[in-house]
Amino acid sequence: MVPNLSFEGEAEPPPAETSSEKPRLSHAGIDPRRNIEFHLSGHQPMSLSKPTLDDLRIARDDQPESKSRFWPVMIALILLAAAAVVVWGVTRPRAIEVRTVLVRGATSASVERTVLNASGYVTARRAATVSSKITGKVIEVLIEEGMKVMEGQVLARLDDSNVKLSLLLAEAQLSSATNAFAETRVRIREAEQELQRQTDLVKNKIATQADFDHAEAATLALKAKLLLQQSDVIVAERQVGAWQQQMEDTIIRAPFAGIVTAKNAQPGEMISPMSAGGFTRTGICTVVDMDSLEIEIDVNESYIHRVEARQPVEATLDAYPDWKIPCKVIAIIPTADRQKSTVKVRVGFDKIEPRILPEMSAKVAFRDRPGSGGAVAGRSAVVPKSAVQQQDGREVVLVVQNGRTERRAVTVSSTQNDETIITAGLSDGERVVVDWPKGLGDGVEVREANR
Repeated sequence: MVPNLSFEGEAEPPPAETSSEKPRLSHAGIDPRRNIEFHLSGHQPMSLSKPTLDDLRIARDDQPESKSRFWPVMIALILLAAAAVVVWGVTRPRAIEVRTVLVRGATSASVERTVLNASGYVTARRAATVSSKITGKVIEVLIEEGMKVMEGQVLARLDDSNVKLSLLLAEAQLSSATNAFAETRVRIREAEQELQRQTDLVKNKIATQADFDHAEAATLALKAKLLLQQSDVIVAERQVGAWQQQMEDTIIRAPFAGIVTAKNAQPGEMISPMSAGGFTRTGICTVVDMDSLEIEIDVNESYIHRVEARQPVEATLDAYPDWKIPCKVIAIIPTADRQKSTVKVRVGFDKIEPRILPEMSAKVAFRDRPGSGGAVAGRSAVVPKSAVQQQDGREVVLVVQNGRTERRAVTVSSTQNDETIITAGLSDGERVVVDWPKGLGDGVEVREANR
């Protein structure tokens, strides 16, 4: 059986192309239509046809796609990167301009340190609720809150109409007693003269002894009456004095110089030295001696050994946290409160300022006394007062390093005038921010205005 052989390029024409596709090269670079087809089953081809010039033709459709899309993408990426750089340059945080100063060192042979911190309240050693000595109706009040009064100044007046009538009666009784006393003195003089005549008549045996005795008795009786009337005059005078004192008691005066802090009564109200219930007032006003202000502190008895008389103290009022007030210990009350386990300590101000008011809350720092052995020798730093601020109960400063701020806690020894002495937290040559701008904190980029 002869196999069917079919050779390309002979009797059979190549099949017509059914599509408009151009011839494509195979992986071997030879068009398969030009290959010799063997239809012999189970046999390998005997030979291959020779390559022709058509086999070297390149199919344009199999060429990789053009790289024309690469450049628009690259241009878009470059534009996006440029836009991002512009946006970052516009929106990035700018450096805040600040004013800085150089930390100045100061050598101190003995820098006082704090041995105990406590809190208390400002109290007045001399403060009084002024009342009257008698019960009466208020007819006039001459003071207002905040008024400064002098010792003995009239603060208010009570109704004195009844007292005036009683005083007039006592004065009339005194006048009557005085007149009776004068009359008795005249009668005594007359009785003495009569007694002298009777004495002479008895000597001459002209009058009887009975007449003499009668004249003598009359004289002695008048003298006794004179003594009684003299006592009546004294009683009447005392009575007048008593009503005059009650008249004076209707006028309420300031017991000492000070400032009125409370007005407790108005005209028309009843006032009494003791509580009588109802609508009766017990005081006209409250007067405080501002020169007697001090701080009362309850110190835990476990730490009372750190406090002693005349010990220096630095006080800070909650109303003025940047104001360091020099004080000293006045006295330690020699008794403890068993319920609170505290000992009361009185601290006095070195100088009273008008800003210090009664009942203000205060924090105090007890310092080591000079020469007590607790002083720390070393080197302290001096900065302007405006460079130190309080945050979270601590004194802090902003140190500028490498163009950025660094929040640093410091230990303040004292503040004098516009300078603050710092014993820990700063070194010589560092630069700190003064007059902090709003919103300035730790790690913020800054630009020094004085550089």
